[in-house]
Amino acid sequence: MPTASGSIPDIQSSPDDRKIAIDRVGVKSIRYPILLRTREGGEQATVATVDMYVSLPHHKKGTHMSRFLEVLNEYAHPLTPDCIGVVVREIRKRLEAETAHLILSFPYFIEKAAPVTGAKGLMDYEVTFEATSNHVEDFLMTVRAPATSLCPCSKEISAYGAHNQRCEIEAKVRTSDTLWIEDLVEALEGAASAPVYACLKRPDEKFVTEQAFDNPKFVEDIVRDLARALDKNDRITWYAISSENFESIHNHNAYAQITRDKRS
Repeated sequence: MPTASGSIPDIQSSPDDRKIAIDRVGVKSIRYPILLRTREGGEQATVATVDMYVSLPHHKKGTHMSRFLEVLNEYAHPLTPDCIGVVVREIRKRLEAETAHLILSFPYFIEKAAPVTGAKGLMDYEVTFEATSNHVEDFLMTVRAPATSLCPCSKEISAYGAHNQRCEIEAKVRTSDTLWIEDLVEALEGAASAPVYACLKRPDEKFVTEQAFDNPKFVEDIVRDLARALDKNDRITWYAISSENFESIHNHNAYAQITRDKRS
């Protein structure tokens, strides 16, 4: 027999006597379409993995998971960067929480031409938007890009050649004005020994190989050069950057990280 919702016990709202607050509780790994503007004035549709959380006070047993999905589906048609702030504020309001978090992770595609032949292909970059509402709004954008690094020490001590490898460079930023994903990708790739491409013909391979050989960089060089580039960008107020080199001849990876608040 159907039961009126008013007569169903609300267990989540019952008190909890353990007196332990929870920092983040909610739902994660929701796949949801997102529509983005590109720097060139177009649009790009992709699919985001969505995580939504709230803080839970010590006296409450649980949160209401369905309300997260209600808010997402009510306000995100379509889901765009412009509605992120609206959604995270509504989550905090609807769940009666002190703090709410909305995290969107998605692949972003940029067409890239090979350096010599001009052969075009789509490069995919991992992007994350993270919004927090706690009476004060906060927004972080993270972009991760693959690139090439070539070891200066290996080049210096070897009779010929030098070990080189794929690296993964990441920047997480706070900004005072619009910063395009493409802007951050260019800064990330510019800090490496050489960028990587989706499509390379033999003349392109020769160019990229020699470009990396002429521009050797330790992982420390990559993050320092990236920091210098981000310091020059007045739109960026805070950053946390890192590079991980997947060493080709060592049984370990090399890693370096810098965090800086430009406002202080």
